Amino acid sequence: MAHGDITHIDIPVGDMARATTFYSTLFGWQIAEMPGFEGYPMWQAPNGISGGGLAPRDPGFTQPRSYVEVDSIDETIAAAVAAGGSVAAERQPITDTSAWAVIVDPDGNHIGLFEGVVGG
Repeated sequence: MAHGDITHIDIPVGDMARATTFYSTLFGWQIAEMPGFEGYPMWQAPNGISGGGLAPRDPGFTQPRSYVEVDSIDETIAAAVAAGGSVAAERQPITDTSAWAVIVDPDGNHIGLFEGVVGG
C-alpha cells in the first residue's frame, strides 16, 4: 500500500458473535481472529483486498472508522493540526513494525492513520 491508500475499516460492535454471523452472512466476509490479535477478529471481503476488523465498541468509538496508510504518523498528525484538525488518539504501537493513531478533521470526522507493516 502507498501513502493515502485506505488500509482497512474497523467496525465497532457490542456482540462479536452476533456481528460475525451478521457480516459473514450478509456480505460473505471471511472473519477470523489472528494469533496475537485475540478479541479483534479481522474480516476480508470476497475480493481478497478489502478488509478490516470488528473492534469492541466503546464511548469513543461508535461509528465505523477508515484507516489511511501514511508514510509517517507523526508528520501526518502535524500536518492535520496545522490544517485545522486535531488528534483523537495519539500514535500507538500495533507491532514492532507498525502503529496507528486517529485524527479529527475540521468537520469532526475521525480518520484512522496506519504506518508500517503487520505480519510477514
